[in-house]
Amino acid sequence: MRSAIYARVSTKDGRQDTENQLRQLRAFADTQGWIVVHEYVDRASGKRADREQFQRMFESASRREFDCLLFWSLDRLSREGTVETLNHLQRLTSYGVNYRSFTEQYLDSTGMFKEAVIGILAAVAKQERVRLSERTIAGLQRAKAQGRVGGRPKAEDADPNLIAKIARLRARGQSIRAIASDVKKSPNTVLRLLRPDRKSSSITHLQISARS
Repeated sequence: MRSAIYARVSTKDGRQDTENQLRQLRAFADTQGWIVVHEYVDRASGKRADREQFQRMFESASRREFDCLLFWSLDRLSREGTVETLNHLQRLTSYGVNYRSFTEQYLDSTGMFKEAVIGILAAVAKQERVRLSERTIAGLQRAKAQGRVGGRPKAEDADPNLIAKIARLRARGQSIRAIASDVKKSPNTVLRLLRPDRKSSSITHLQISARS
């Protein structure tokens, strides 16, 4: 069987070297009777999918240049999260390419438990999507409680008169909490309206009013 090897180390740690991974992966392929036809090596964070060799590997897989992808461990292949990593494995499967983790023996789509492995990973990914949805809802509820709708300031919060008043109070040395009490807004809203990266029109109005 034609195999390809994917190895990765993070650029953040100069002590890491892909040679350790490559040596053991080559030896393992040899014990299986697999012929290594490609080796892909990235020195980049696994949290991004735009790694040069990672993308080249998928291009080769789409052309069926190899039958199985061998990697050291799943986090060497990707650290983007459960759902994204599962998508990468499913993409290989859609090309008719198997995969095998050297250190995680259960992660093997070449054996009789292929369907079970995919089913387990799909279940884990589903739970991750549920947790992500729950976190998103909780974040929106928290934002709403802090005076935001959909993560953005309420329309009335963007009132130039309100921004000018907040700027004047701040220029007089009042604390954020005192200003929030005065204008009947949350401290987080006051801080957000004082941010210098608001729309230019609001910044100009705020700066002029603060000096007046």
